[in-house]
Amino acid sequence: MGVVEDTEPPLKRAKLLSDEPNGNGNGNSSSVRGTSSVSNSLGDLMARPLNSSSQGDDETIGSRGVIRKSEFVRIITRALYSLGYGKTGAMLEEESGIPMHQSIVKEFLQQVKEGKWDESVVTLHRIGLVDEKAVRSASFLLLEQKFLELLKLDKIADALGTLRNEIVPLRVNTKRVHELASSLITPSKFVSHATSGKGKESVSSRSKVLEELHNLLPASIMIPEKRLECLVENSLHIQRDSCVYHNTLDSDLSLFSDHQCGNHQIPSHTLQILESHTDEVWFLQFSHNGKYLASSSKDQTAIIWEINADGQFSLKHKLVGHEKPVTAILWSPDDHQVLTCGAEEVIRRWDVDSGDCIQIYEKGGVGPISCGWYSDGQGIIAGMTDRSICMWDLDGREMECWKGQRTQKVSDIAMTDDGKWLVSVCKGSVISLFDREATVERLIEEEDMITSFSLSNDNKHLLVNLFNQEIRLWNIEGEPKIVMRYKGHKRSRFLIRSCFGGYQQAFIASGSEDSQVYIWHRSTGKLITELPGHAGAVNCVSWSPTNLHMLASASDDGTIRIWGLDRINPHKQKKQVQASSSNGGLHRCNGN
Repeated sequence: MGVVEDTEPPLKRAKLLSDEPNGNGNGNSSSVRGTSSVSNSLGDLMARPLNSSSQGDDETIGSRGVIRKSEFVRIITRALYSLGYGKTGAMLEEESGIPMHQSIVKEFLQQVKEGKWDESVVTLHRIGLVDEKAVRSASFLLLEQKFLELLKLDKIADALGTLRNEIVPLRVNTKRVHELASSLITPSKFVSHATSGKGKESVSSRSKVLEELHNLLPASIMIPEKRLECLVENSLHIQRDSCVYHNTLDSDLSLFSDHQCGNHQIPSHTLQILESHTDEVWFLQFSHNGKYLASSSKDQTAIIWEINADGQFSLKHKLVGHEKPVTAILWSPDDHQVLTCGAEEVIRRWDVDSGDCIQIYEKGGVGPISCGWYSDGQGIIAGMTDRSICMWDLDGREMECWKGQRTQKVSDIAMTDDGKWLVSVCKGSVISLFDREATVERLIEEEDMITSFSLSNDNKHLLVNLFNQEIRLWNIEGEPKIVMRYKGHKRSRFLIRSCFGGYQQAFIASGSEDSQVYIWHRSTGKLITELPGHAGAVNCVSWSPTNLHMLASASDDGTIRIWGLDRINPHKQKKQVQASSSNGGLHRCNGN
């Protein structure tokens, strides 16, 4: 409909529902089965009149005394009607003596359903709403529908009279009034917006009017359609968001008890050690579909690992060809290809299925420091040793090269999923957010030297690792601002990388020079756990995007550790131990 809402319905504070029993709540449920009449099923208990004042509008229930009984009952009644339990809803109104709506509101709603527009406008004014703007906006909705139905019936003169004498004086939504006036000249254009006043078409259109009235009028007058569901969902979400260990799907939440995860939901147990690299492992990343893990090493190779149905990793391809250490390996948007970046050497593009090198990207006299994919997978971007940013198409043709003080020698580079923003380190302590469409640049200025960064999945946040052993979370929507800081890990000499992960990326994980993996709660900054096990600095971590309970870490000890839940499923874990080597119950994979 065309009304412009000038006011919002009064907000109602979400309250936790009490679990107090009601002596009358179930006492008559068996007696109503098989009956044809609500009143007959309840006998003398139904003799009470429907008068909410008799119950006391200020009477409260619950241990804290903040839930008004009348509101509570009315919301339950609304839920019963919404769920299709009309008889039960009527019985609750009758037995409690608390009607869901006042009699005048019921009369108003019935008039709307029957298309009695003149009567409904009169009744609307009798309800006694304090907000005059809401009354005028609601009147506009009713009279607009009256106008459209008259137009549908070809009663042009009556429609004109309604517009001129009833709608225009309301002084609401002038733009829509002009549209309605235009419809008098070409009624056929508005036929689809009106109803015939008969049949399903009429019911559907009037139902939309009722929906908009629910949004427009105070909730105390017209209880929103799914108010109880909203309250319960809010309660569950508050419990979920306050749980620092929450790492399960929403489908695991239950109404039967307050939600509280334990730290057993955080991957903290080494499930497998991958040992196919022969030197320090510098980088690793899960594929977007969660089926593979890619790693790169100082040993001048990269490896694609396949995750089998039982959760075990096996070597799929070892990518050989670089003549210098491989600083990074990055998945294409469709996971069919990977890029490997040879330190100050060349960039190679590989086919995941075959393991073949498809294309080499290089520029005379300079080498790459970092690389990345175009958001559509149709191009390559790289930060070069001469501090320029170069871009190639897939066939290796150079498309652009921005020269100057663009990137640091130790640098990351990335493009947002929509292809709009190019993110790079442009100075020691400054990150550039370059708008490729508007060709304007926004800068994030840090207090210390930046060593690496990572974009969140929604591209709204940036995780920045600093030289001073601090990780900072920036909101980069609009004007960049710091959201949270994470401390505790160790970094003094090496490039250490961190990542987002877990349910809705609610956690931050990072490597550390003290051979441990650190995990924080993203929203609160609380350090949740430290994971020992590696025998050298942990350079990089990656959290599986499809398995909330799987984390991988790469270390100077030449190994990759796969972390999972600590005996969350003893039966399944027993099978894994039986199938693994005898060395500490861990499965070790060396690619042979």
